[in-house]
Amino acid sequence: MKRIFLAALLAIGLGAAAQADTTPEAAPVQTLNNGLLASMKAGSGGASIAARDAQLAPVVEQSYDLQVVTKNSVGFLWSTLPAAQQQELIKLIGEFTTTSYASQFNSYSGESFSILPDEKKLGANYIIQSKLKPGGGGDPVDLDYVVQNTPQGWRITDVLLGGTISQVALHNSDFASLVSSGDASRLIKALKAKIAALQSGTASQ
Repeated sequence: MKRIFLAALLAIGLGAAAQADTTPEAAPVQTLNNGLLASMKAGSGGASIAARDAQLAPVVEQSYDLQVVTKNSVGFLWSTLPAAQQQELIKLIGEFTTTSYASQFNSYSGESFSILPDEKKLGANYIIQSKLKPGGGGDPVDLDYVVQNTPQGWRITDVLLGGTISQVALHNSDFASLVSSGDASRLIKALKAKIAALQSGTASQ
């Protein structure tokens, strides 16, 4: 639970222009990048984390397959959990992802995102390579994503930290001690506490 996900739509027209040359599999990453940039600009304009949360929530919903992310983050015990707990966890992972983004992407000083044209195949999925260029210069930050084709279209199912380390695998490691066969109540409680801490600004980064 110590690790936080690194995720409002831009004005109509600007968002469409930014995505004009985007491939279908890269589209969810472009949508997320647009949303994060909008959140950063809103933060610099004085928008509260609650306002940026509300702005980013539909972006995360549109960009991620939250069911796949949650299922893989919980791991092999997922199938033992009651349906009600599964649904609550999917909801909380969405809120956790959104609030984490709103907490971290909170100010703008000329930053920009780019998506590299080379897409790596990973079985039936793709790795989309994205970079965040600091506004004041310095080395770009790699933000790479695994995307999967779903009935709703291409969606993000994992984030690769530093281009190699699976965010879902890290979450699975963090969550392991909080889930037992048939019961995720401790994980649910921990996620709610983490979300509240992020929203109040008291969470450790």
